[in-house]
Amino acid sequence: MSKTLERREKLREDLILAAERSISAGGLAGLKTRELARDIGVANGAVYNLVEDMDELILRVGSRTLARLDSALTAAEAQDPASHRDTLVRIAVAYCDFAAENLELWRALFEHRMAPGKPVPEWAISEQMDLFRHIYRPLAELFPARTPPELGVTARSLFSAAHGMVLLGLEQKLIAVPVEALRKEIATIVRAMVDGLMLPVVPGKS
Repeated sequence: MSKTLERREKLREDLILAAERSISAGGLAGLKTRELARDIGVANGAVYNLVEDMDELILRVGSRTLARLDSALTAAEAQDPASHRDTLVRIAVAYCDFAAENLELWRALFEHRMAPGKPVPEWAISEQMDLFRHIYRPLAELFPARTPPELGVTARSLFSAAHGMVLLGLEQKLIAVPVEALRKEIATIVRAMVDGLMLPVVPGKS
């Protein structure tokens, strides 16, 4: 790699890290190219020589956030892989803990919207969808008769329930809940949902 390319890659990495610090401190609203350029020692216009636009920059920060979330969920999943119900509870609680500890970066994953008419890149979608494997694997062990599409729907349903509770519980403007209480509520809800899914289906009843 030439010196020029090495310097560009280093500046690109510095830019992403600066954007990460900015989002962590003040959310997406505080992300300004002029301040980022000053932080990494380049002219304002040079930012767009390092990334295509702000959408890409935010997605690259999101990629780092997802990688750290992935590590947290992997650790939760690995604690006792034989207890699949408890694994799902630990994953949900780990998700809550990660959101609480990385609030603005976590929010940015869901608050960011691409420019009108611009699709989310495939690499970003793939990274997001890959995290569902943490929910999918224990579900596949608990419900071996279910098809992959059915397991996919169940995984998304469990995520939606846990995510919704985290979103409301950590939102200071609405009904903020102490994190420890939120963790207990999420654990209770996930256990109840899994137990409900495991009940035998009675013929003729939906």
